[in-house]
Amino acid sequence: MGNGKDEDYNFVFKVVLIGESGVGKTNLLSRFTRNEFSHDSRTTIGVEFSTRTVMLGTAAVKAQIWDTAGLERYRAITSAYYRGAVGALLVFDLTKHQTYAVVERWLKELYDHAEATIVVMLVGNKSDLSQAREVPTEEACMFAENNGLLFLETSALDSTNVELAFQTVLKEIFAKVSKQRQTSTRANAITLGNAEAGQDPGLGEKKACCINL
Repeated sequence: MGNGKDEDYNFVFKVVLIGESGVGKTNLLSRFTRNEFSHDSRTTIGVEFSTRTVMLGTAAVKAQIWDTAGLERYRAITSAYYRGAVGALLVFDLTKHQTYAVVERWLKELYDHAEATIVVMLVGNKSDLSQAREVPTEEACMFAENNGLLFLETSALDSTNVELAFQTVLKEIFAKVSKQRQTSTRANAITLGNAEAGQDPGLGEKKACCINL
């Protein structure tokens, strides 16, 4: 893609998919990046990622979506998987309550390894199987609200809300990055102004270390 000089994007955002095996993470990835769905549920071993570039306003953002690809079965996910991630989709299967019951554990692992400012969305997948639902929407929504998470129900099979889920996370990340850049620029300008006036640069406005949604 691009001319090899600067390529056709302004930002690269690493987003990780986490959650129990079999909840549909790989199909969410393939649906968003390639608009494909596979009924073959074989587990692929090893970490893999796909990319897709989206436009957010006038900025081209390259989303680098990482999939655990079966490693969660062996608890072999390392800090390297989370390193540099600015967004995460924590996925559970709406038809299997046990995959929802361990969401809190996944959230703890994420926060243990990722930056505190990471944007996290709780995703209840397989909404097309409404008759087999075991996790009420209200319950998952309340958990998300109590933990400061975004929340959506999706279906990788029929594409429901898949685009919206990824786009929402990317927009939140972009908003944080933009705000941080503005804060940094403003702080630098104030610091320079103080230095020119013979004041201590340390008295200038400091860059915020954490920006909450």
